[in-house]
Amino acid sequence: MQTNPFHAPISEHVWRTKYQWCEGGHMQEPSIEATWDRVALAVSGAEAHHHNDWRERFRAILSDFRFLPAGRILAGAATSRSTTLFNCFVMGPMEDSIPGIFNALRDAMVTLQAGGGVGIDFSTLRPAGALALSSGGVATGPVSFMAIWDEANAVLETNNLRRGAMMATLRCDHPDIESFIDSKIAKGALPHFKMSVLVTDEFMRAVEEDGPWPLVFPLGGNSIPVGGEVCERVWSGGMTPQLCLVHRRLPARALWEKLLEAQYTSSEPAVLFIDRINSANNLWYCENLYASNPFGEIPLPPYGACNLGSLNLTRFVQHPFAEHPRVDFGDLRAVASVATRFLDNVHDISLFPLKAQEKAAGASRRIGLGVTGLADMFAMLGLRYGSQASINLTHQIMSTIRDTAYRTSIAIAQEKGAFPEFDKIKYGASPFVLALSHDIQDAISQHGIRNSHLLAVAPTGSISLLANNVSSGIEPIHAFKTQRCVRGADGQEVTFDVEDAAWYQYKALHGASAVLPAHFVQSADVCAEDQLHMMAMVQSCVDNAISKSLVLPESASAQDIGLVLLQAWELGLKGISVFRTGPGS
Repeated sequence: MQTNPFHAPISEHVWRTKYQWCEGGHMQEPSIEATWDRVALAVSGAEAHHHNDWRERFRAILSDFRFLPAGRILAGAATSRSTTLFNCFVMGPMEDSIPGIFNALRDAMVTLQAGGGVGIDFSTLRPAGALALSSGGVATGPVSFMAIWDEANAVLETNNLRRGAMMATLRCDHPDIESFIDSKIAKGALPHFKMSVLVTDEFMRAVEEDGPWPLVFPLGGNSIPVGGEVCERVWSGGMTPQLCLVHRRLPARALWEKLLEAQYTSSEPAVLFIDRINSANNLWYCENLYASNPFGEIPLPPYGACNLGSLNLTRFVQHPFAEHPRVDFGDLRAVASVATRFLDNVHDISLFPLKAQEKAAGASRRIGLGVTGLADMFAMLGLRYGSQASINLTHQIMSTIRDTAYRTSIAIAQEKGAFPEFDKIKYGASPFVLALSHDIQDAISQHGIRNSHLLAVAPTGSISLLANNVSSGIEPIHAFKTQRCVRGADGQEVTFDVEDAAWYQYKALHGASAVLPAHFVQSADVCAEDQLHMMAMVQSCVDNAISKSLVLPESASAQDIGLVLLQAWELGLKGISVFRTGPGS
């Protein structure tokens, strides 16, 4: 295989700043190649047979940056640190009591301290003003407790090498949804939280019809008050409908416009289309999902966990920038297969902060194999990001990775066994599995499958920077030249100049003063519609979800954001965040 021979000279710098492991101030690894050796040896330790062969195969896909394990794996595998190798966690349902709330806080902080990012759903907490029967007091509501989480995370960070990442979610029909939406409008509010509203299909239809929208909360064991109105909802943390009291109604469009105004002002909260997430879940028969990891690409059940890794698409381009460049699909399939096994093995060598997480993760053995460098790959191939040709190629690439991952997981199941929650009939009836080729469906029915979910697209900011600043995930190229800030092993932030990998390589070939071809575009040059269609194409090939911030110009209005969210829902996305460029975004 002939790959792109050029490297922007930053990977060693980033590795020394962010990933080189130190203990007591002493350097433990002399080079990034030593990191690859350590990680490959650690992950091959899960193999009962042919241990050395797998170590060599894992080492081979790590070299040349073809496969990029997520940062937790790079930093923690085979070290003496008490850290997890999983990036993504969702905490268990929060009991609506002071002991329950602070037990949940403890679990979240333990998980953050071990290096995991956490999703926390606050929908189970009573709305502000509700009577607390046990104490005779009045509930302060979910947002008040989010402030405690935020402060605890800030304290934890002072003695932790990794910035804690948290996602807070709240249902769109919770009585405190308006205060939740407003909570980040103030500059600097809740800085340790990313936030998402759990948006239902019923709410989206109410917005379209300009109908009333009920705000409700489960009655629990309480009786229905005189004159009270009730309805049924499958609430967060449960699998069956609960009786809920209607607290009040408001126009659906008024709530919608409040959400759009908040996104216009602060780019938050994002939205998770929770009904679609659940209906498309391969484990629809045994899970109710109500939160995701902090970047939205991994919706998870209570105490669920998932590890991540990305294929660097730029390394599969043959003859980049030449007259007839092409993607080496044979090598892509080969690396994707080994990477699938690599991520499955991480389940067996990782620490889990909580026993409940180990049990939940083991029940499904979720992994998130994704991609990075998509936009740089287009630049190398002479394609404009968002063009029909680029979308068609993306479908070919993502379906190749999807089918390879599923076939590999089936083969591993024959060798090591299927994931414990596997049910041949029910799993085979999930929409994503039904869309696979008949030979893959038949193989799953006959042999089972090792992992319930196999694919996700993460933001990949740090590992893409490590791989010579290739474009992140499936995002357009952010900027040809910019500055990046990296938090080092000593906790201090280091800022340095970086150049996009494709831009750097083109200049290396044609000279620093060469005019860029028209297909070289940055995020500001790609219209919302092209971004949405790219996202929808990728999501159609991914069983978990995708993380991508849709970029709008600073001049975009709240109404423009509304059109984006509506189209995202109509195109079948599981979630979306919108970011306006420029000041105040």
